[in-house]
Amino acid sequence: MRKSAVLILGLLLCALAAVAAPAAAQQPLRIIAFGAHPDDNELRLAGTAAKWAALGHQVKFVSVTNGDIGHWREAGGPLARRRTAEVQETAKILGITAQVLDLHDGELEPTLENRRTIVRLIRDWKADIVLGHRPNDYHPDHRAVGQLVQDASYMVTVPFFCPDTPPLARNPVFLSYEDDFTRPNPFRADIIVSVDDVLDKKLAVVEALPSQFYEGGANGGPQFVPSDEAGKAKRRNDVRESFKRSFVATATQYRDKLREYYGPAADKIQAAEAFEISEYGRRPNAEEIRRLFPFYGTR
Repeated sequence: MRKSAVLILGLLLCALAAVAAPAAAQQPLRIIAFGAHPDDNELRLAGTAAKWAALGHQVKFVSVTNGDIGHWREAGGPLARRRTAEVQETAKILGITAQVLDLHDGELEPTLENRRTIVRLIRDWKADIVLGHRPNDYHPDHRAVGQLVQDASYMVTVPFFCPDTPPLARNPVFLSYEDDFTRPNPFRADIIVSVDDVLDKKLAVVEALPSQFYEGGANGGPQFVPSDEAGKAKRRNDVRESFKRSFVATATQYRDKLREYYGPAADKIQAAEAFEISEYGRRPNAEEIRRLFPFYGTR
């Protein structure tokens, strides 16, 4: 009788373990991305973010500066508020969370205070994946964000750094955004994601950032803002098509990498987003990459 009871208990425990294992595997991922300005994450990650969000994973975009000099006509508090409203609108489109830090555009530095801020944000989000710029980039704010995220990639697990925020038990995977810069080292596409199925959302995000693209941003001018309806329609279409070509160019440039992930279907992929794995965070193997990017096999 006792042996039968032990056997039944063992079978029940095995059954519970079998149910619990898939549940654990389906635990939502937590992704946090750092862009220097209120448009950087949106340009480089909107498609993949939309795909994660559609599967129930939690994504947060952080703009490390408020973008308060990123326009040819406006500046200061009014522009910062406008750009914050724009990224909040893009967050609604993507189904994610967005935050804009109150730091001045063009003045960001990789200080200890700012490193602490980045570490706390990563810890508070309990991130599995952290994304940001590479430290070699044309814009000083981009370089600063790259350095800050790189510096945080070890410190997030150190208990007595920012002891007011519980450290992460496991180092996240840190990824860098695609760029075209080659010195001191060019971008390497370690991971690439087709965004064909969410391309309309990615383009809708571009359209929801008119201060930067429709109006030309910091280097624009009155010539970018037509007064007649036909001119406005043409401007909107020109902006949309220009960015669409850019997103398509990524798929074209890294076609071989797409084939590694998508097989023969890669040749039909039109638009993609690419990421480089940082040497300073956790180095995922092929199996973990497919767990962190659980939409391979779809376009």
